[in-house]
Amino acid sequence: MLLTFVVAAVLAVSTQAVPSPSPTAKRAACTVDSPEAAFDLSDCATVEITSFTVPNDTTITMSLAEGATITMTGEVTFASTVASGPLLTFQGTNVNFNGNGMMFDGNGADYWDGLGTNGGKAKPHPFIQIEASGTFQDFVAYNTPAQAIRVQPAANIGPLTITGVYVNNAAGDVGELGHNTDGFDVRGTDITIENCMVQNQDDCIAINDGQNILFQNNVCSGGHGMSIGSIATGDFVSGVVFSHNTVSNSMYGTRIKAQSAATTGAVTNVTWTGNTISGATKYGVLITQSYPDDDGTPG
Repeated sequence: MLLTFVVAAVLAVSTQAVPSPSPTAKRAACTVDSPEAAFDLSDCATVEITSFTVPNDTTITMSLAEGATITMTGEVTFASTVASGPLLTFQGTNVNFNGNGMMFDGNGADYWDGLGTNGGKAKPHPFIQIEASGTFQDFVAYNTPAQAIRVQPAANIGPLTITGVYVNNAAGDVGELGHNTDGFDVRGTDITIENCMVQNQDDCIAINDGQNILFQNNVCSGGHGMSIGSIATGDFVSGVVFSHNTVSNSMYGTRIKAQSAATTGAVTNVTWTGNTISGATKYGVLITQSYPDDDGTPG
């Protein structure tokens, strides 16, 4: 079938109410210096992440208190692992995460074989998953085994802004070993990604489902540029703005890609404004309903 594309160029009232306690009154200041220390952060108003290594077969989920402030003062390294992804998950409402330029190191060179998630050595993916609302800023996702950051906030928890994040998979260019190293894979509503840099071998951003998504003032190098999709059956994307981004030396500049086998789905109300594309090796702009083929007959 042919998917639809619409693209734009440019109470209860109490008579004796009891005051609620302050939501942070009994919370502690916490330090995460090991995977074990990350297990229970629900009462922590502030969290400091220091340097540590995550061993094989270990994943981390940080379930954060509402309104928590998280600060990195050291770098976190993930040893080669047989665990599946995500290796690191953030959950919470209206959290404020500041990475201070620190790094989450995925040890990608131990996995890269040119096949990505299509075969070869098993690769945990995504590396990082953000299920929270609030602000995440100023951290580095380095040498991710495959897809770097999945942005998939839980429903109805408020907007999410990601700013000043650097996805650095440049080393995957050597021998063309890095593959499927998407920067941001997005599913959700009211999401802003801005002032970020992505060096990789696949999509800089891939918006797979959701609405009210802004991607602005970002730099994408290598990889496959800015994408919507691939759209599978039941995926709907609406209200996306790509604004003042720079895409260089990529296979594509920007794409809308729908899977050839998709039977329902739509992409509507997408705006590109002020973007710069240079050095695209295949297409500057591509809209296809034949994915994974660039050209062909829609399913």
